[in-house]
Amino acid sequence: MFDSTRAFASFAVPDTGTARAFYRDTLGLNVEDVPGMEEAGLLEIDLGNDRGILLYPKPDHRPAVFTVLNLAVDDIDAAVDHLVDRGVSMLRYEAFDQDEKGVVREGKPYVAWFTDPAGNVIGLLQE
Repeated sequence: MFDSTRAFASFAVPDTGTARAFYRDTLGLNVEDVPGMEEAGLLEIDLGNDRGILLYPKPDHRPAVFTVLNLAVDDIDAAVDHLVDRGVSMLRYEAFDQDEKGVVREGKPYVAWFTDPAGNVIGLLQE
């Protein structure tokens, strides 16, 4: 019934210009305008392997209370250090035992969280 090879995820941001700068410059991801949808402000974060995340503008955006995007990393300590050096604050949750960097290391994967400028929660995962 569904063609999972063409499935994709999306989430909203209030300002795609700010989102573009954060995802491109702070996180180092490839962010492009969606062809033919430039006036609508649609962006795509290219995750490789013909997969992307659609970002769309929603002026009355309210961030979700859950993780909207997980990014796999080979070295979570290096990734956290890189983000903190770029001004990103790691989130702390009372329900988890997090170390001084904000990383949960009980079991696998190791995980840490932060938000984008719109308040969307993003996870870092190291298998």
